[in-house]
Amino acid sequence: MPLPDPMPLVAQAPVIPVLTIEAVRDAVPLAKALLAGGISVIEVTLRSAAALDAIKAIAEEVPEAVIGAGTVTKPAHIEAAARRGAKYLVSPGTPAELAAALANAELPAIPGCATATEAMALAARGFKLLKFFPAEACGGVAWLKSVAAPLPDLRFCPTGGIDMKNAAAYLALPNVVAVGGSWVAPKEAVARGDFAQVTKLAREAAGLR
Repeated sequence: MPLPDPMPLVAQAPVIPVLTIEAVRDAVPLAKALLAGGISVIEVTLRSAAALDAIKAIAEEVPEAVIGAGTVTKPAHIEAAARRGAKYLVSPGTPAELAAALANAELPAIPGCATATEAMALAARGFKLLKFFPAEACGGVAWLKSVAAPLPDLRFCPTGGIDMKNAAAYLALPNVVAVGGSWVAPKEAVARGDFAQVTKLAREAAGLR
């Protein structure tokens, strides 16, 4: 049976903001600021105590945003994120137990890989879209070009070390659907409540493709 397909979600925008939200109060204004800039697909990483509540707040109050849970590192994260209203899941890497759990999840998943072997193992489980992480540290654009021919059916969402300076080079590759990056919502701007800055950066990012 085919796995839930994350491709239609990810293809909505060239950049997926990767957000670590420290305070739940920032979640809704941040999502609205990104939407105002033309970015509707958002990833909230499970790296803070506020993450799950932030996902719930965005899912309930900004329904037009496609909210996903990132930094999914254990099977228990899947149900917890789904209960809060997450629409998709992203992992930084994918050991066998997590790969099996993601393959059985009702939500579409973008499992992480850093090598061709990992990508092939995930493809064997039926995953077609993978997170390449950490992209810049693991070969970046050159790696993605190298695997395009031997792994023609796979598509990638590279994340890690990507910003406005190099995002276009990634997005020019035929096997890249979108890129992930935290530069769209700088922590300093969020901390001072400068959501207009977030909207400006989101608009620039949305214009990359």
